[in-house]
Amino acid sequence: MDGEDRRLDPLKSFTVNSFRLDPGIWQDLVSEEESQVMLNSFFNTQDYWTLFICQHPESGLSFSLHFPKNVQTKVICVSKSGPGVLTKENTRESLIIQEVQGEDALSFIITVSEKVTCPLLSNPETSSTWAAGVAEEALRFMGRQKNEALVMKAHIEGQTFLPHPGALHDDALHDDTQRLSDMKLLHSCDSMIIEWAELVSEFLQQHSSQPVLDGLKPLPSEEFNFWRNRLNNLHFIQQQLMSSRAQQVASIVQKAESVYWSTLRDIHRDVQEGLKEAEDVTLNLTGLQEQLEQVEQVEYQQLGANMAAVMEAVRQVWIQSKFYCEPCRMVVLLQEICNLFIQMSREFLRVEEVMHGLVSDPAPVLDDVRLVIRTLQTFKEAYSQCRTQLESQNQNQCLTQSWDFPSHLAFSHLDKFLTRLHSIQEVLCDSLQLRQLDQTVLSGVSSRMWTDVVQGVYQDFLCHVTDLSQSNCDPTDPDDQSFQLHLDQFQVQVSDLDRRLVSVLSRAFEDCCLSSSAAKLVQMFRLILDRPLIQDQLHPHLIRLVEMVLVELDQTELLFVSQREKSETFSRFSPSAAARLCWTQQLQLRAEEALNSYRTIQHLCVDSGESQLVLQRFQNVVDLLQDFRDHVRLDWSRQLDSDCGFILEQPLIQHSQQGMLEVNCSHKLKGVLRELRCVSREGDVELHPHTARLLTCRDDVTHSYLSLSHMVSCYNQVVMDVLQVELPLIQDQQHDLNQTLSMLQTNTWSCEGVQHLVEQQRERVLMFHSTVCKARANMNDMIGIIQGWAELHLLQHSGESLLEGGASEQSYRQIREEGQQLLLLTQVNRSLYGVEESSESWIRYLDHIDDRLQHGLFQLLLRSLRFLSDSMNPQTCRGPLVAVRLQLQETGSVFEPSVGGDLLKTIITDIYRAASLPARISMSRYDNLQESLQQSPDLIALEQEVMRHVVQVKEEAEHLRAGLDRYSYLWLSDRKEMMQEFLTYSRQLGADKLEAQEAPPTLKDFQREIESLHRLSREVTHLDDVIVLHSWLQVDLRPFRDSLLLIIHDWSHMYTEYLLDSVSDSLQQVSRRADDDDVDDGDDDDDDDKAPSSSLPLTETILLLEAAGVQLPEHLSAQLQVCILQRSI
Repeated sequence: MDGEDRRLDPLKSFTVNSFRLDPGIWQDLVSEEESQVMLNSFFNTQDYWTLFICQHPESGLSFSLHFPKNVQTKVICVSKSGPGVLTKENTRESLIIQEVQGEDALSFIITVSEKVTCPLLSNPETSSTWAAGVAEEALRFMGRQKNEALVMKAHIEGQTFLPHPGALHDDALHDDTQRLSDMKLLHSCDSMIIEWAELVSEFLQQHSSQPVLDGLKPLPSEEFNFWRNRLNNLHFIQQQLMSSRAQQVASIVQKAESVYWSTLRDIHRDVQEGLKEAEDVTLNLTGLQEQLEQVEQVEYQQLGANMAAVMEAVRQVWIQSKFYCEPCRMVVLLQEICNLFIQMSREFLRVEEVMHGLVSDPAPVLDDVRLVIRTLQTFKEAYSQCRTQLESQNQNQCLTQSWDFPSHLAFSHLDKFLTRLHSIQEVLCDSLQLRQLDQTVLSGVSSRMWTDVVQGVYQDFLCHVTDLSQSNCDPTDPDDQSFQLHLDQFQVQVSDLDRRLVSVLSRAFEDCCLSSSAAKLVQMFRLILDRPLIQDQLHPHLIRLVEMVLVELDQTELLFVSQREKSETFSRFSPSAAARLCWTQQLQLRAEEALNSYRTIQHLCVDSGESQLVLQRFQNVVDLLQDFRDHVRLDWSRQLDSDCGFILEQPLIQHSQQGMLEVNCSHKLKGVLRELRCVSREGDVELHPHTARLLTCRDDVTHSYLSLSHMVSCYNQVVMDVLQVELPLIQDQQHDLNQTLSMLQTNTWSCEGVQHLVEQQRERVLMFHSTVCKARANMNDMIGIIQGWAELHLLQHSGESLLEGGASEQSYRQIREEGQQLLLLTQVNRSLYGVEESSESWIRYLDHIDDRLQHGLFQLLLRSLRFLSDSMNPQTCRGPLVAVRLQLQETGSVFEPSVGGDLLKTIITDIYRAASLPARISMSRYDNLQESLQQSPDLIALEQEVMRHVVQVKEEAEHLRAGLDRYSYLWLSDRKEMMQEFLTYSRQLGADKLEAQEAPPTLKDFQREIESLHRLSREVTHLDDVIVLHSWLQVDLRPFRDSLLLIIHDWSHMYTEYLLDSVSDSLQQVSRRADDDDVDDGDDDDDDDKAPSSSLPLTETILLLEAAGVQLPEHLSAQLQVCILQRSI
């Protein structure tokens, strides 16, 4: 049968449409040899009534003569409506094609068999035309097919269906004789019993360990479901065996004394025993099931705490169940529980986070992995405890059987998972350790090179760990061997990195000359050094570090022995005994630092002998230092008691040879107090009576000593800094104070009330010191004010000229106000000293201040006059001092302001006036300060020097003005008169005025005069804006120059105005002539160029005006255009 057979068209059309297939897939299916065999069996024979077409996800589309198993998708059922061979003519009428879902296909077959096929075959009318026995055979076949479908359906539902004989019907139940004689019925019953035995035996032989044997990883829930379904199915089988039809079959075979009657009884016995077993196991597994369900609900962090409870529930199952206490079943149960915990662990770890943690932050993932390992180890420990309990119960002659099966049978998968977790933990530890290299910076001669090597190792590690994290593997699946391959490759790469790090660390350890530096290096690479390969390779360097620690301890001991008798070894800023104790303490700290360096690597060294040697050497050094400290404390205690007794008997203060006050035995007292402070800090020094007495009041003595030192310092400051003129003013107060201070010279430190007495005298001295210091501060302020006048800028520039500013009013106001402030400060000092105004000492004090005042004013005047003198001296001046302007008036050129003797007289007067502003301080002097200072030879000499410079600059100024008088004819001459002379004589007359002849000017004469004025204008324009005379007088020529240029412009305008008038007259004459007469064509050109009465040619005049820069007015330009137009006509 090939694919072109027309009988396949209904199947092809229905199948392609139902499954939405490409027709090529159908053609490929029917072309297969196996498919052709099935199609031939269905179409060409009477043995098969049903054909199934289904589509599996793995194998694709397929044919089947029996109902396909484990089909979840739809199935196409093709059935014959009658026996016989299908031909092209009867195919469409004889086929029943229907689409059903996979789980409903069996129900469909059963329904079709019961409702359609069997009634059809049982009807005599239908089979009357058939050959003998065909209908009975077809009916038996459909019965078998229906029973197979019922068995299959029940099997899919997890039950065992016991089919009934097809020949067994209800009407035969009441006819025993006929039933006994019916051998066909007996044969059917025997066949059914055989089939029942096979079905029941097949079911009872099922074991919960089968998924384990198949290599699967079942969970405890499958074990619980297996026994619950087994119990339900056994009840279902028992119900079928107790049904009326089953009892009918039993009665038939029993009465017929069939050999299968014993088989049926065996079936009943096996079912009853299976029920007892299933009920027992189900009942005892309930507690374990509830416990595991609770465990699945808790957080994983709490899972370890429930392991003991889980194993206790397992132990109870073993103890209480009669049928489950078999090693094979317990092994399966433990494997399933391990599978559950493995599943929970994998869900907790999450594959993505494990792989991502390798490259991002391995610490949290490492903590989770370690938690999982601890949790699973806790489960194994709980198993061991339960096993031990069972063994102890068995030894105590209990009936409980112990777990004598090998543990690896139950924990093989869990151990593989733990091995994988340990591998993951190792990778994460490697990642965490090598990430320490990220910010590592080494020091030393070749630090940069070795640091780059370490960073290169770190970058290579990141590349390797990134490649590992990007592998498409499940690290938590112990059966995934691809991850193990990647893991092995990663370990090889990490080993290579370890060897590279060993070379760097070896060189770094070689560069360490101190154990502390080596310890810091160990601390820096503390995680790296824990790696076995690195630790093994660096072992010689670690031994060398131990040797360095021993050497440093020996050096500490040698230093102590060689320097303990040398006083210069100890600090000069601390008591000798305290310094010795401090020195020994430093030596002990040095020894402890060496010991700490050793303890840094102690866990890396396994040699206990080296550890004992280091500790023994350290203890020797500590014992030597402790003996030395005890000896120092003893000597210190004796000497300190002697010094304290001496101090307690000394007076508080005394007078020095220079007459100053000083604290008695100040240096020794400070030394004793410093030693007492050290004693209180040490705490191990024995205190003798004098030392104990002074130590109890050490704070009071220290406070009193500081108060005395301050008081003495203030008193001595007043005595040393007092002025001779101030001494009479404080003499009485000083005498009274000396009498009260004599009490401090008679009291000692052992007297009662010393602190109160010191504070009382200190207040008096401080009050005296404060009064004198305030008065002295006022005196300093007065001196500062007076000295400030010497720096005062009395003369200030105002604009460009000092002459306009003179002495500033601001300076006057400052001197006046500060003079009043001087008077106020003197009155304040009089109240501070408490003297009368009429006292002689006070008058001398004021005279002293008045002398300083007069000297300050003298410096002010001297500085101001010297400023004028220096500013007017060509060798020392920095720029113009005074500015004047040269202006042109009707009378001629003049200077404003005038350059003469009064030029700086006003400024000098203002300078001397400043001396009259402050009032006199002295009460015995009444003369005027200004008048007395004006008689000073130094000031008179400077004033004369200034006036000499004024005379010199006046001469230069007059010489400048005389030089500019060469232009005087421009402003002195009468322009109208000069114009009239020019029009009469064509030039300006001079001394030959009487001999001149009249000659009217031509255009050339006008041109000569205009060009002369233009040259003069350019000459004046180039005059300097400013001229500095004698290096200090600035003369501004711009007013003079501007006025002179205006005059020159007026002269030029006079000539050009005359020419414009001439042009206007000529144009008017030409216009009148054109209106009165016609112009002949043969007129001469000369007659056309000028007016009849004009002496100046019109065209040349216009050109001259344009050359002079004069434009014709608009009305003259219009007239000129009209004339040109008339002429052209």
